[in-house]
Amino acid sequence: MKYLLTTLMLLFGSLAWAAPESVKADSLVILFGNKTRLVIHSDDKEGIRQLSGYDLNKIIRDMGMKLDSSRNGETYIVIDQNKVQRYLQDTVLVVTRKDGEVTVTIKESEGDRTDRSDDEDNSWSNRNRDRDRHRNRENWNFGLEAGGLGLNTLIEQSQVPNYPSEAYSLRPLGSRYVSLGIGQLPTVVRGRYVSLKLFYSLEVSWNNFMFDNDLIAQKGPNGILFADAGRELKKSKLTVCSVNIPFVPRVSFYNRSGRKIFHLGVGAYAGYRVDSYSKIKELDGDKDRRHSNFYLNDFRYGAVVHLGIVKTNFFVKYDLNPMFKEGKGPDVRALSFGIGL
Repeated sequence: MKYLLTTLMLLFGSLAWAAPESVKADSLVILFGNKTRLVIHSDDKEGIRQLSGYDLNKIIRDMGMKLDSSRNGETYIVIDQNKVQRYLQDTVLVVTRKDGEVTVTIKESEGDRTDRSDDEDNSWSNRNRDRDRHRNRENWNFGLEAGGLGLNTLIEQSQVPNYPSEAYSLRPLGSRYVSLGIGQLPTVVRGRYVSLKLFYSLEVSWNNFMFDNDLIAQKGPNGILFADAGRELKKSKLTVCSVNIPFVPRVSFYNRSGRKIFHLGVGAYAGYRVDSYSKIKELDGDKDRRHSNFYLNDFRYGAVVHLGIVKTNFFVKYDLNPMFKEGKGPDVRALSFGIGL
């Protein structure tokens, strides 16, 4: 109570200094019980009346209040007189001390409260609400934000007879990766400027491998065949559709207003193939699609990296298991990379 009264006395006294000078001084005495009183001095009665027009909450925000402790242990507030503005909303300012630490609590009429200790900077309730709002936006990701758009390529691990790399060469820009899903990004550990989050989601992905030559992927008796079409094709591709579950621990960095400026995550994923098909498009526009397993491995797993700069998110996914069953196709792994929208 002592520190609250001292703070209010100095605050009101500082505001009263802004009133016009007058010959006759006036004072307002407020009694608390039998032993405690609050005395507010002003040059005239008008200066005291003007105190009712001030919103202490906004005054503290806008005037750059500085809370400190004097040598004799009393708490006082220094107000920049050049930033005085008048507001018309009642607030309650509570100053408490515990274990040598001074804490200011601002209670607004709507019931919102913000606590700050004297070793923190001037970030008040509006900044906290903005920061929490920006961070909470990341908690749920739907649609493309839980997946992404990108490109595919195949990484050869070892040479397999009957499957030279030029037999299944791909068009770089035609081999596209698309994924859709729903995911969550809960916070594990939160700091003021850094937080540790865990991203996990359920996604459906399509890996499209478009061949550079006029080839058609076919299921042969002993393995996949990359057969020559014998004619010019507009495009030919092999598509693999999978359901995946990625888990990615992510470290996020924020600025003073709580906006994310950078994040980095490294994790893993596992998936199951639900469909695969070959598709060709003739020069006249006719299309032919044929479904088969093409000796593809049903299960897939790999590593994933997330990189974010402000609102732009990048990803890299690499399968750690072979794309085809052993001896039934080339020994290749799928590599996907792109951007989350």
